[in-house]
Amino acid sequence: MEFICSDCPRRCGALRGAEKAGGVCASPALPRVVRAAPHFGEEPCLSGTKGAGAIFFSGCNLRCVYCQNHEISRGAQTGKPTDAAALREMMLHLRDEGVHCIDLVTPTHFVRTVREALSGLALGIPVVWNSSGYESVETLRTLEGLVQVYMPDYKYADPALAKRYSAAVDYPSVAAEAIREMFRQTGPYRLDENGLLRSGVLIRHLILPGEMENSMGAIDFVADSFPQGSVLFSLMSQYTPMPGIERFPALQRRVDAEENEHLIRYMHACGITEGYWQELSSATEAEIPAFDGTGVE
Repeated sequence: MEFICSDCPRRCGALRGAEKAGGVCASPALPRVVRAAPHFGEEPCLSGTKGAGAIFFSGCNLRCVYCQNHEISRGAQTGKPTDAAALREMMLHLRDEGVHCIDLVTPTHFVRTVREALSGLALGIPVVWNSSGYESVETLRTLEGLVQVYMPDYKYADPALAKRYSAAVDYPSVAAEAIREMFRQTGPYRLDENGLLRSGVLIRHLILPGEMENSMGAIDFVADSFPQGSVLFSLMSQYTPMPGIERFPALQRRVDAEENEHLIRYMHACGITEGYWQELSSATEAEIPAFDGTGVE
């Protein structure tokens, strides 16, 4: 397989093939999978008691300078080349292990193969599209009916911040339109009798140290864009400084208690009460799984 890629908002026109990695995502055509195993680090409505069946892909079309999964997001040749048939088998195996959902982590740049794997596949559990939120609406429309839960980030309300840390000045508007399309497909979120998410949109926002206005803007977007109680929102304070950010002094500390508490209060004041927020104790590397090929080899 070889194609000129315009699948994500970068529309960089890279030639991607079996051995040709290109574009901002620096990825070949076939997905590289680095881990496929139950994961307990997602929100409780996905992890439950048996875990989310997380399939981690290498590479990324956004490549934030502070990425906690930098080991794989910046190494698109890491992992096992996986065609649609093999990816389908991974999903079925995880389903048979008893996981609550299939959690596709950073799948955007491999949408073609993922879509092929999901087409005609009856899993009986939700498929979760776990992404940065930097998505093309046209591409998302090709997933309608194949994905039951969308879990996008809404990282930036501030274009300057998006440009500085992710080289994507258009992120706020592009992600906003993408998330609206996700909501159009799924409608209001739905939990089962065990509190597990069966369909809908769960929007995540990672608080960055010192960037209160950006976080309040992200909260405003959610409050203003969706009927109250129709989406879940996850306010995350788990930011942890990663290697390689020495040239970004503002990112070399964790979020402090005052910032976290202020944003939790602001979220509630805006009428967002359905979802999650984190305690500062979550700001560790403990939830980052080992990208060691588990479930892949």
